[in-house]
Amino acid sequence: MCEFSGYKCTMADQKEAPKLKHLVRVINTDLDGSKPILYAMRKIKGVNIMFANMVLGMAKIENDVKAGALKDEQVAKIEDVLKHPEKYDVPIWMLNRRSDYETGEDKHILTGDIDFNKAIDVKRLRRTKSYIGLRHASGHPVRGQRTKSNFRASKAKSKGKSVVGVNKKPQK
Repeated sequence: MCEFSGYKCTMADQKEAPKLKHLVRVINTDLDGSKPILYAMRKIKGVNIMFANMVLGMAKIENDVKAGALKDEQVAKIEDVLKHPEKYDVPIWMLNRRSDYETGEDKHILTGDIDFNKAIDVKRLRRTKSYIGLRHASGHPVRGQRTKSNFRASKAKSKGKSVVGVNKKPQK
């Protein structure tokens, strides 16, 4: 028996909670062990809530389990689903690299591969001198935003110069 703040408990009441690991390593990323695994997986670059929910469903793991309470087999299963989603018949629309430029296959890329592929894509666009590539090269917005009042101060601030904004006509 133990006495805890005036309450007497038996050994049956003292169920030992599973020891939580503070950090869980999944695909070269440290996940917070105190968070539910669904939200902890967002720390992995290339994984959002929807993709994490799908991965946990494929691995047959509950969403609200703390990341630190996962067993090594469960972590290995999550890694396998993340690395090879095509083995688990993941719908194509869930993947973030559909119809790859070089290979033409559908795949999901994670962590540093995202930055690498993005840099290669931008270099290819610059090399072919497409409109988007020219916008990237000159530092202008690529996706059709207006440039009259935006995209001015950010470039000049980094160089230490002051920029005059849009001057309005004086009213009579």
